[in-house]
Formats: sequence, C-alpha cells, structure tokens
Amino acid sequence: MESSEETGCQAPEGPILCINNCGFFGSAATMNMCSKCHKDMILKQEHAKLAASSIENIVNGGSGSSGKEPVVAGAVDVQAGPVEVKAVSTQAFCDSSSSQSSEMKAREGPNRCSTCRKRVGLTGFNCRCGNLYCAVHRYSDKHECPFDYRTAARDAIARANPVVKAEKLDKI
Repeated sequence: MESSEETGCQAPEGPILCINNCGFFGSAATMNMCSKCHKDMILKQEHAKLAASSIENIVNGGSGSSGKEPVVAGAVDVQAGPVEVKAVSTQAFCDSSSSQSSEMKAREGPNRCSTCRKRVGLTGFNCRCGNLYCAVHRYSDKHECPFDYRTAARDAIARANPVVKAEKLDKI
C-alpha cells in the first residue's frame, strides 16, 4: 500500500467498459475508450481540423495565420457533425464507382484473341491497332492490322529530327 501512495498510482478497481458501449474494455490512457473507438475519435478530430482549416483558407482568401488557430479549435466542435456526413457520402460514392468498374470487368469475360477467339489470359499481345492477339496472330501481317506503321514511323522520325535551317549570310 505504501508503494501506491508513494508513486501516486491507483490500481483499477475492475475492468472498465468502453464509454461508447461497444462491448470492449477501455483504459484511462485512452479516455476510458477501447483502442478502436479512441482511434476513430482521433481520426474524426483530424478530419474536423482539416475541414475547418480549409474553410478558413477559403473565407480568408488562403491566408492562414497561427494566431487564429485557437478560434478554429472552437469552431471544430460545431462543424464535427457535417464533416462526418460528408466523409460517409464520399465513401459511398467511391464504393459505388468501384462496384461499377468491377461489374464492367465481369461483363468483359476472359481475354481472347481478336482473330481466333482463343483465350490468351496474361500471355496476350496488345497491338497498336488496339486489339488483343495470341502468339500466332500477334504480328501485323497475321491479323490484317489496320494500323498504318509507315505513317507512324514518318511522324516519329519527323518529331525526333526537326529541320534546322540556318539564316542566310549577307554577301560581302
């Protein structure tokens, strides 16, 4: 007993449940919250601070001074609710866009050669005409490629080697 009086620490009477009633145990170090609730609270505070500073930058025309930060901290408590709603709505938007892209890939089916319709998987060759071909049809003469290699080569050479023309000298 004397050791606890000397250090000033008190042993907990029993396990303390999280104050958010999530069913896990909290600790005094995390303000009587479990680790997950404490982490979520810290993230919400950071998002609120970022939102408040961005709003301040917009209102003040991009000039943020360190003298106004205590005022912003007071405004954080007022704006904490709307910031959370916006974050949830953006996550829902991201989830819906990712589900649409996964549906598009599911509709495409397996990768197949554009000529013989053979499944090529990861070994397919993308041609400059934009189609996918197997090892047999990968060359342009094997799949009747509409891409104009001659014009593309001329353009590449013209871009790599610009014409340099010197000024004419005046006759003496």
